[in-house]
Amino acid sequence: MSGLRKCLEYLGFSNVSTHIASGNVSLESDKRPDKIQALIEDALPKSFKLDSELIKVLVLSRKQLHTVIGNKPEGFGENPEKYHSDAIFLMGIDSAHAMPVFNPREGVDKIWQGDGVIYSQRLSSERTKSRLSKIVGTPAYKSMTIRNWNTTTKLLKILDEMDKHE
Repeated sequence: MSGLRKCLEYLGFSNVSTHIASGNVSLESDKRPDKIQALIEDALPKSFKLDSELIKVLVLSRKQLHTVIGNKPEGFGENPEKYHSDAIFLMGIDSAHAMPVFNPREGVDKIWQGDGVIYSQRLSSERTKSRLSKIVGTPAYKSMTIRNWNTTTKLLKILDEMDKHE
């Protein structure tokens, strides 16, 4: 993660911080999210030995992340003792095209279509029966990245804290 941070600083981004060892990064830039995405997608294969040629980066503005969290289904993510909740972020496809790859198991899985995101919830006591993992083998999965709800909301808190320190 320190190499990723240095790579992004070299690209000219400021206040670069990495979070959790899964590629979550917060940074400041005056560039639009699509420009940031293109810069990073171009730089990663030049800077690192990667296991795949498929490089997709999702860049969300603070406003976009606020919208994802603010538009969550009612009660979603509010009962972590009972449910595992995830935000499945979409890259280059819309939720209408992504929804057909999901086949929720009655009584275990629930999914909701959002704007640029699919909200997924699994009953914790039955999570081994969940069908969420079935999406991994689909072509659409290459256009998705999954973050658990706790991580998603934590990332927004980090961005909001950055604002307070400016």
